[in-house]
Amino acid sequence: TDILAAFRVTPQPGVPPEEAGAAVAAESSTGTWTTVWTDGLTSLDRYKGRCYGIEPVPGEESQFIAYVAYPLDLFEEGSVTNMFTSIVGNVFGFKALRALRLEDLRIPTAYVKTFQGPPHGIQVERDKLNKYGRPLLGCTIKPKLGLSAKNYGRAVYECLRGGLDFTKDDE
Repeated sequence: TDILAAFRVTPQPGVPPEEAGAAVAAESSTGTWTTVWTDGLTSLDRYKGRCYGIEPVPGEESQFIAYVAYPLDLFEEGSVTNMFTSIVGNVFGFKALRALRLEDLRIPTAYVKTFQGPPHGIQVERDKLNKYGRPLLGCTIKPKLGLSAKNYGRAVYECLRGGLDFTKDDE
């Protein structure tokens, strides 16, 4: 009944793998970089991720697989965004780690059933764009901040003129 994640972890020198795994579990669930007074207002044990296993990666001396279980109560039902933001959001900049990669994610069927899915399928998008028989191609406009409306429009225009089917705002 938990979401199970497997992270490939490369701890900083001197950081034991068990500590790195526990840090990933905490930082990607209820942990913060400091103790805050609001910690006492909730039962963190109910929501915190738990590292339940560490295994060395064969052939990689300083890499480990950290297995983390996240209670479903930590996540909003039906929100892929909430789930991924929690699991892979802030944790990748964690200073105790030299490198981190999500290798596997197992989501219980009961939680998967809360996802509604898109309001329509790919055929509707193809019909709107009048594009068939090939993959749709798009891009994200960069930089995500700082472009004037005029320059943002120019960037979108150039992308579409160059053959892209759509653009996406980064925020």
